[in-house]
Amino acid sequence: MRVVIAGQGYVGLPLAVRAAQVGHDVVGYDTDARRVKQLAAGESYVEDIPSAQVKEILDAGRYRATAEPRELGGFDIAVITVPTPLREGVPDLTYIEDCARTLSRYLRPGATVVLESTTYPGTTEELVGPLLEEGSGLAAGRDFHLGYSPERIDPGNPTWNLVNTPKVVSGIDAESLAVVDGFYGSLVDRTVPVTSPKEAELVKLIENTFRHVNIALVNEVAMFAHDLGIDVWEAIDACSTKPFGFMRFTPGPGVGGHCLPIDPSYLSWRVQRTLGQSFRFVELANDVNNHMPDYVVRRLTAAFNARQRSVNGSRVLLLGLAYKKNTGDARESPSTRIARLLLDLGAEVSAVDPHVDLAQRVDARLVRVELTAEAVAAADAVVLLVDHDDLDLALVREHAAYILDCRRSLGRADNVEVL
Repeated sequence: MRVVIAGQGYVGLPLAVRAAQVGHDVVGYDTDARRVKQLAAGESYVEDIPSAQVKEILDAGRYRATAEPRELGGFDIAVITVPTPLREGVPDLTYIEDCARTLSRYLRPGATVVLESTTYPGTTEELVGPLLEEGSGLAAGRDFHLGYSPERIDPGNPTWNLVNTPKVVSGIDAESLAVVDGFYGSLVDRTVPVTSPKEAELVKLIENTFRHVNIALVNEVAMFAHDLGIDVWEAIDACSTKPFGFMRFTPGPGVGGHCLPIDPSYLSWRVQRTLGQSFRFVELANDVNNHMPDYVVRRLTAAFNARQRSVNGSRVLLLGLAYKKNTGDARESPSTRIARLLLDLGAEVSAVDPHVDLAQRVDARLVRVELTAEAVAAADAVVLLVDHDDLDLALVREHAAYILDCRRSLGRADNVEVL
């Protein structure tokens, strides 16, 4: 089939590569001309997709990247994988709306459009469908197929990927579901059909709300346990030996990326707008997780005070700017807020992250350095925020005067304090 993947980010590019690998003719559409130029040269900017895979599908003539809408014509299936940010707590569906309007100009009878962008329940049927109908003059269900399939990409995960992670699929009617299921069935090992797009849209929000709430739980417990003089990490280790009724979550400096800081708020917003009720679990989790960077800075301040030092004028080395381990994505990263808080307090802050490129500016005052013995020894404090596998933690432990380990990755040592 001729497939259009609209959006060539961490969700869209793996989908486009896989679709081309199994034999579909794929157009990767993105409005970012810089991205398109890189892809056309066979260069991948998504860590889970090697450049060799992009070059392979380019050479096979199965894939081309474009920023030109006119090259989208004649598609059999189009998948929308564009961003859905929050703007002052309100879902911003501008990218979805613009993409749907663009696709509507090239929509033809018998074609299929699938939304993958994370959003609130009802978006596919109440927003995307009408926009496609308005721009094409066709009717959803009667003239073209429409469905929703939540993305489940976990950047940096070496075990679970697009192919072996079950794919939830839906359609606005039986025929739409059959087409959507058939398409994804050609890409992944297993599909999970659900009744309608609303259930599929809710799936993604439940999954991320579950993680968000449980991370907030252990983060709050960690703060209380520290004040009570209890090792929360040892307690969590012991909890993890229970073979039923417990799932392991661990404390950290906060949550980041597109999913946890944003997606649960989509559900909270929808509940408030439609039902006039508050989603208290999400609001509480937001409050706890959003303030974890402040707690990290308070702990570091207390450590300086105990050594009769001030944060102002001290040299702090941050390890990790990404929002999670083994990825270069710094969107909504708690490391960003920690860096800014320390800079505002007068600290001299430097940071190490071999995955985050310089294009993702954190703060103009932040100095990027390589991880060397000299850089570690020069710091009055080192804060481990992201435990990338390629960070030399033994070097850090050997040369650091003091370490605040927010991931419990450095083991027990006289110069290590665990969050």
